[in-house]
Amino acid sequence: MNGWTDELTRARLHVVTGKGGTGKTTVAAALALALATGGRRVLLVEVENRQGIAQLFDRAPLPYSEERIASAPGGGEVRALAVDPEAALLEYLDMFYNLGFAGRTLRRMGAIEFATTLAPGLRDVLLTGKVKECVRRAGKTGRHEYDAVVLDAPPTGRVVRFLDVTRAMADLAKVGPIKGQSDGVVKLLHSGDTAVHLVALLEEMPVRETLDAVADLDAADLRPGAVFVNRVRTPRLPARSLPSAAAGRVDAARLRAGLTAGGLDVDDEVLTGLVDETVEHAIRVRMEQDAKNLLAEADLPTVELPELTDGVDLAALYELAEELVGRGVR
Repeated sequence: MNGWTDELTRARLHVVTGKGGTGKTTVAAALALALATGGRRVLLVEVENRQGIAQLFDRAPLPYSEERIASAPGGGEVRALAVDPEAALLEYLDMFYNLGFAGRTLRRMGAIEFATTLAPGLRDVLLTGKVKECVRRAGKTGRHEYDAVVLDAPPTGRVVRFLDVTRAMADLAKVGPIKGQSDGVVKLLHSGDTAVHLVALLEEMPVRETLDAVADLDAADLRPGAVFVNRVRTPRLPARSLPSAAAGRVDAARLRAGLTAGGLDVDDEVLTGLVDETVEHAIRVRMEQDAKNLLAEADLPTVELPELTDGVDLAALYELAEELVGRGVR
């Protein structure tokens, strides 16, 4: 299934996960820019204390506040938030128990570490609870303050536990503010307002981990969104030439004739190197096609992003965002 769907357009929380090294933070940032295109306001959130967003946008480490980090074509803007569990707990105590000063005292006493150790799921409830608050928050006009929120989530191996831990906490806490907080997070994450996108590369391990994550999301009643296939390279051989080249059958004499016709005179060593590169390229293309066929088993919308030959910088993020918009992301 190709492209961005109307159902994904209606989502308000876009959770982005992927195997480590697939570029999930880059994709999350580009997705935020794409969703902000055309005058919309988008919040980009991270929860792993890596300050990956700040690095991508070449900024100082983000504080625990919603900072404007980029403008988008058409008058949109992207804000960013790095959620700190300790700050979120202090905010939570002040919001529900009016313990602002006492909360700061608790921090000095180490009670926050004690609390999250006593109830390990509490940390993720605080993180997802803050995300939920941003998604649901209304502005002065009564409309949602953000048109969309993009969450740079933990990797696929941990994302289901991160997103579904609120259900366990809801069972643990039967009454009180934490019960209401957990219920609210569960309701958002298991609703049509949330889509969990997966970032993959056309390699066997990332593809298999993506398929495992889709199965785990389905089992937890969390809605998989799109698969972003990152760093896709354009084949340099005609499709008809791939099978023979991948099998090592490259006509060196014909290759030399073509080079000569193009005004290039190469020696035998260079020609041998070109033949070897052709075979390696054909093998890689065949392996990527196999990975693409395997990925199709997920039966999810697929959005391909090109490989960035010059690395990832702010200009590259805008380039990827433009690619996403061109593929229907809105």
